[in-house]
Amino acid sequence: MQSPLVITGMGMISPLGCGVHAGWERLIAGRSGISSITRFDTGELPIKVAGAVPGIADDPEAGLDPDRVLDAKERRKLELFSLYAMAAAEEALTQANWFPSSDAEREATATIVGSGIGGFPTITQAQNTLSTRGHRRLSPFTVPAFLANLAAGNVSIRYGFRGPLGCPVTACAAGVQAIGDGMRLIRSGEAEVALVGGAEACIDPLSLASFNAMKALSTEQNEPTKASRPFDQARNGFVMGEGAGLMVIETLAHAEARGATPLAILSGYGTSSDAHHITAGPEDGAGAAAAIRSALKMAGLSPEAIDHINAHATSTPVGDRAEIASLRNAFGDALPGIPISATKSATGHLLGAAGGVESIFSALSAMHDRLPPTLNLENADEDLSDLDLVSGSAREHRSQHVLCNGFGFGGVNAALIVSKV
Repeated sequence: MQSPLVITGMGMISPLGCGVHAGWERLIAGRSGISSITRFDTGELPIKVAGAVPGIADDPEAGLDPDRVLDAKERRKLELFSLYAMAAAEEALTQANWFPSSDAEREATATIVGSGIGGFPTITQAQNTLSTRGHRRLSPFTVPAFLANLAAGNVSIRYGFRGPLGCPVTACAAGVQAIGDGMRLIRSGEAEVALVGGAEACIDPLSLASFNAMKALSTEQNEPTKASRPFDQARNGFVMGEGAGLMVIETLAHAEARGATPLAILSGYGTSSDAHHITAGPEDGAGAAAAIRSALKMAGLSPEAIDHINAHATSTPVGDRAEIASLRNAFGDALPGIPISATKSATGHLLGAAGGVESIFSALSAMHDRLPPTLNLENADEDLSDLDLVSGSAREHRSQHVLCNGFGFGGVNAALIVSKV
């Protein structure tokens, strides 16, 4: 019998603050990490709010202090998404106490960090430099900064991890797929330990303008904390977020052999393709339902065994409806009895990092038997009246098995089941 795969370390950088503890406590308290954009002048751009990672000056308790991650000279060589990954990696590896010193251990450690877009701001800034100042003014670090796999690359270099290196670039499913890829690598024997998750930092004028052209982003201006409203009739688009969520995973046998504490079990994973449309899933949710069924099959669970769902729920009408269709497809009559949360209401949508952060939230739900609230859910869609949507405040609830979903453009679907140890 195979030894279960377990999480032994978790690290998080999110709009709710830096560190797993701060992010979780603020999420459970019903706080929002969404605010007005101050990083640049939004000018005539109709997008005015985002879920930005707070800095230490604005949030002394849990803001990011870049100097504690890397010195200024090193930071100039990398993009913000890599910095977030480096900070999250340090927290996860410290909790797991995984700092291998032997060649064998280093070669047995995989680094899989997904990203939807990578260093998008570096690309836009480089194009501006090229247009206004000429090619001679471009930094030699431009390409190494924006390549999507450089979050994984920088972490691997820093800690000397010589095992498999990977970066799913699968839009908003990337973070969950990175975890699934790490699970496969351990099961195949290609790695014994894997650092997995996602990183993203795309709060950028061109990125926001491009998503706005699709009418995908919320145009809320006056009340930033109310902009992200999954499942609510008043929702008008998602809110761009940023951050990183990484975890250390290994078999339970490997963890016990080295004295590590298992935090939660990764019991099931599934992925699929809609093969339907570049941005929208089929009305019956068949593609995403296939990923969920695959995760249930790997875990050896019936639909009724799931105690909680952390939905992908971005706060777009099309996306929310498609996900509910997939859940009804996969769970049938069992769905009304399963509480559903949408944590993007507090963080915004972290694109490729969403799955990493939300998988950690799902693990914490199982560990602490707490269901995060869905903020701003005041008037749910009428066809959701039979469902148990967790709104208002957090709820105590015994959760042995929690499902976390991640769906992305191109029709990519991923589902992860996290269970109590």
